[in-house]
Amino acid sequence: MIVKRKPKIGILGIMQKLYDKTYPNIVETQSNYVRNVIKELQDIANFKFSRPARDRKDIEQIVEEYNNDKELDGIMIMMLTYSPGQRIVPALKNNKLPIMLANTQPLPSVTQDWNMEHLTYNQGIHGAQDNMNAIVRLGINCPVISGDWKDEAFKKEIEDWALAAQAAKAAKRIRIAVIGRMPGMGDITFDSSALLKKLGVEVVDESMGKIYSYLEKVTKEEIEKVKGENAKNFEIDPNLKEEQYNFAAKFQVAIEKFLKDENYDGYSIYFDSVKDDGRFEQLPLMAASNLMAKGYGYGAEGDALAATAVILGHILGENGHFTEMYAMDFERDSIFMSHMGEGNWKVARKDKPIKLIDRFLGIGDLNNPPTIVFNVQPGQGTIASLAPISEGNFRLVVSKGEVLDSEEYPNVEMPYFHFKPDTGVRDSMKNWLKNGGTHHQCFNIGDIVRRWELFAEMVGIECVRV
Repeated sequence: MIVKRKPKIGILGIMQKLYDKTYPNIVETQSNYVRNVIKELQDIANFKFSRPARDRKDIEQIVEEYNNDKELDGIMIMMLTYSPGQRIVPALKNNKLPIMLANTQPLPSVTQDWNMEHLTYNQGIHGAQDNMNAIVRLGINCPVISGDWKDEAFKKEIEDWALAAQAAKAAKRIRIAVIGRMPGMGDITFDSSALLKKLGVEVVDESMGKIYSYLEKVTKEEIEKVKGENAKNFEIDPNLKEEQYNFAAKFQVAIEKFLKDENYDGYSIYFDSVKDDGRFEQLPLMAASNLMAKGYGYGAEGDALAATAVILGHILGENGHFTEMYAMDFERDSIFMSHMGEGNWKVARKDKPIKLIDRFLGIGDLNNPPTIVFNVQPGQGTIASLAPISEGNFRLVVSKGEVLDSEEYPNVEMPYFHFKPDTGVRDSMKNWLKNGGTHHQCFNIGDIVRRWELFAEMVGIECVRV
């Protein structure tokens, strides 16, 4: 499960001893400059900074210290004066954290009262050029963010990079439980060892029998606790049968305990695996929705890649939501998005109640599964697919657009929304298909395309906007 937290970033502030005699207070002055930048950025990340790195030994010690700090997600390089680029090479050859160069300076503009002291304190740009040349020649991915450190655009770029670094680090620890896969479903089929090698994500095949062992131990108090939480969050259908509602709550508790005990961050259960086991009364749709809202990843029909994308969506955006493209609407220039009944209700629109309904579902041939139904909040949104491609590689296919303020669909008893791609439904879908985008996706409220792109760069996979 992903517990939302601020990224934690180490700052590598680089200068040199050349200017000490002329400006005895330069170390203190530039250290205070870094601390002012940290204060300006404190809402988007937590930062670690102890001292400037003034020679090769300092750089190596600080980078090693940051790599040994298990809480750090990445390193932000700041040039505090000019410093020769070759000094950074040995440290970065051993570095395992994502890096980024923040190309900024203490003062935003050159004025007539500037003297050599001002020029010395603000000369980071040519140090950035020397050091970035060394980084480029090392073949290391290092995004560059240029701008005044007080500008909102600069802060936004830092936030995007910090969250991408957090996601890249988290990917190395992600574990996905898969219980059955839909036969013949091509775009969920991939080499799990390639995913482990490329992103660090581990996929484990599990059984319904293990879930049932937890189901047997669920208490009445645990069932009532789930129902109490639902009463706070949803408008409960009066037609919901008590026996079916209790089983849905029991199923949710069992899955969550299984995930916690086995240290899984996400899961996927194929509906026929539930049916064929013979001991389960309904499909766990309510569980999928509530567990996504708690921070777990989810993908239907055995789709571990979609579950992974939802986990990453929890980090890169506010709440990852599992969905798929049901139909195109050429009049609205949109795609109607939905799925069988699983969705993260934290992306629901704020002005209408979220409903928990008694719902007939022929798939699975089991009892009616209580289902959480809502329409997504209108506004900007991003859809992302983690797609398997040839030779064990993966590609992110992403689309930014608008969630339309559409009418309600009383006969659609699933989470739903209209998504209008910025590039138009025709071009977007043409390019989605040409790039192998899958039929299960992660949706996030807001524009987080740049975060997906930065994440892809960090883990070494392709990212395509459509």
